[in-house]
Amino acid sequence: MKTIKYPKPEIWSELLQRPTQTIADVEATVNEIFSEVKVKGNAAVKKYTQLFDGISLDEIVVSEEEIANAEKEVPEDLKAAINLAKANIEKFHSAQKTDRIIIETTKGVLCWQEKRPIQKIGLYIPGGTAPLFSTVLMLAIPAKVAGCKEIILCSPPDKNGKINPAILYAANLCGVTHIFKIGGIQAIGAMTFGADTVPAVYKIFGPGNQFVTVAKQIATKHGVAIDMPAGPSELLVFADDTADPSFVASDLLSQAEHGADSQVILVTTSEKLLNSVEKEVEKQMASLPRKSIAEKAIQNSKMILVENNGQAINLINEYAPEHFIVVSKEEDFFIENIRNAGSVFIGNYTPESAGDYASGTNHTLPTNGYAKQYSGVNLDSFMKSMTFQKISAQGIQNIGKTIETMAEAEGLQAHKNAVTLRLESLKK
Repeated sequence: MKTIKYPKPEIWSELLQRPTQTIADVEATVNEIFSEVKVKGNAAVKKYTQLFDGISLDEIVVSEEEIANAEKEVPEDLKAAINLAKANIEKFHSAQKTDRIIIETTKGVLCWQEKRPIQKIGLYIPGGTAPLFSTVLMLAIPAKVAGCKEIILCSPPDKNGKINPAILYAANLCGVTHIFKIGGIQAIGAMTFGADTVPAVYKIFGPGNQFVTVAKQIATKHGVAIDMPAGPSELLVFADDTADPSFVASDLLSQAEHGADSQVILVTTSEKLLNSVEKEVEKQMASLPRKSIAEKAIQNSKMILVENNGQAINLINEYAPEHFIVVSKEEDFFIENIRNAGSVFIGNYTPESAGDYASGTNHTLPTNGYAKQYSGVNLDSFMKSMTFQKISAQGIQNIGKTIETMAEAEGLQAHKNAVTLRLESLKK
């Protein structure tokens, strides 16, 4: 990890750059695959599955038999863990339900807002070296709680043409309606346009690499909504001398092992802690099964020494981390002043891993600085608000003149007439 001591604010923007490509770097590839999927459907999906995943599939639909077999393959202790995590996630997201909001704005003018589920949801679940069955829970559970009618899941197949059994088990447990062996850009394309057996959806959720992230963003040009731009994982830790250096190092490495393009940052006011964490990172990384991946991510990562807590929080808000851990004797200061973060973890005994798996909060979060304007996935992500109004004869008389005056001022005579005719009818 690069160590930077007391950087001046004017270089923060450059210092906090993510190790990611721009949209322009991969947009041409995405557009080419999208165009082919739109025209050729499953044939294009299978072609790119062969190209990118190295497997030729006759069938991309996951069968009931495959789901049943997967359930047998998942160890009982993992099933128990998944079920406990499911209960916590369900509890937290169910608590986010809100009642209808109704108000009489003027006598006889009744307005209200209600939420309705998005009918067709697409979930993208990364596979590969780290099949994220936990992400199935994070996305399918709130979709089910929200009442989404169709929940489509795509995940890349392995070299044997299979999806990880834990992903299939979790998907079936959480009420996913269709599962497909499709990964990468072609999966996003299939859910955007529909591809023979793959239904087109209204909104796509899920993390992925930079190609998936760009594909999701381009999908929005074709009338499909997305949860957020969610790319390579990242973590920022603020820690002072009250932090346990081994805990801090373990948290940094927990995100570094996600992928070579992940980034982790330590911000601290203590040079002693910085040095201790640096040693712990080297020590702990040596025994990691994913050491080679973590090492590459660590090369993109930084340890930043700042003068005081005020400077620290300003730098953290500028970075806008996906995950923010704070371990400080002044934790209230950081909690009150954090403005830009996807999810916040507080204290020595709150690892980011808890949010990834089982505490109940959602781990699908904005990356690459998008925490400045995006929320993480929550129950409302799977719903849309609709407004209703009902106006009585008394109500239109009370606000009619206002509407007429405003419509006339904007030069919209038909708008005015729609009110005038009603008001005239009430004089008869």
